[in-house]
Amino acid sequence: MTLAEYMARQQKAVEAALDRWVPGEDENPATIHRAMRYSLFAGGKRVRPLLAMAAAEAVSDAPSGIESCACALEMIHTYSLIHDDLPALDNDDLRRGRPTCHKVFGDAMAILAGDALLTLAFEVLAKLDCGAERRVELVRELATASGTVGGMIGGQVNDIEGEGKHPTARLLESIHRAKTGALLRASVRMGAIYAGADAEQLAALSGFGEHVGLAFQIVDDILDVEQSSEALGKTAGKDAAQNKITFPAVYGIERSRKMAEEERLAAHLALQPFDERAQRLRELADLVVRRQA
Repeated sequence: MTLAEYMARQQKAVEAALDRWVPGEDENPATIHRAMRYSLFAGGKRVRPLLAMAAAEAVSDAPSGIESCACALEMIHTYSLIHDDLPALDNDDLRRGRPTCHKVFGDAMAILAGDALLTLAFEVLAKLDCGAERRVELVRELATASGTVGGMIGGQVNDIEGEGKHPTARLLESIHRAKTGALLRASVRMGAIYAGADAEQLAALSGFGEHVGLAFQIVDDILDVEQSSEALGKTAGKDAAQNKITFPAVYGIERSRKMAEEERLAAHLALQPFDERAQRLRELADLVVRRQA
């Protein structure tokens, strides 16, 4: 099976699970469910669920129910995008190739749609059929990665407060290891935890997740400079327009490319304990660095 075929199969499983977990558009109150589904099913790549599922497969043979665990990650990611796009934050009109949630449903309903996806993510984890102790570990992992101390929200705060400041390597790292990297690392770790990874396996996969998370953000910053809004599915050039601290702003484009490649190679190296069981993770790391959108 090619990587494209593998991704299509896994994405289909995630889509089906998301459809089961999220109330239908006609279920009362219908407006909030339409807003949630509008953003959730807008055609995202499902990178975080894919990483979680591939990490689980590196530990155990196709662990049953992993797609629901992966759904929680996609719900958190989508909620963060809905809120990021609001006028009070990045004020963007385009996401995943179509108008942002608040442009279609209004600011209030977009805020609530994000809140609802955040809440539902933890409901999903609480209902997983994987043993109480493992469920607690998964809840802790996702909450920490999404929170204020080294997590996504903390990174977003540093990002907002860093606008217009002199771009330094230290500030850049404090933003992106938390804002983007924490949830990507958690994706890998949650897949491993769900599948019953031992301490050595979890440590190796955590290292992989850290390198992939950093590589993802480096490439994202490069694409914001080089690609069009049509190619990205979101407004290009926003980072520079808002004076955000990015890898190209600190290191330049060519050095940023080399850094992304260094992180890719380091991600591969972290997977040595798994041999061929981690082949899909290696391929996903390559895709993250070499993608064009």
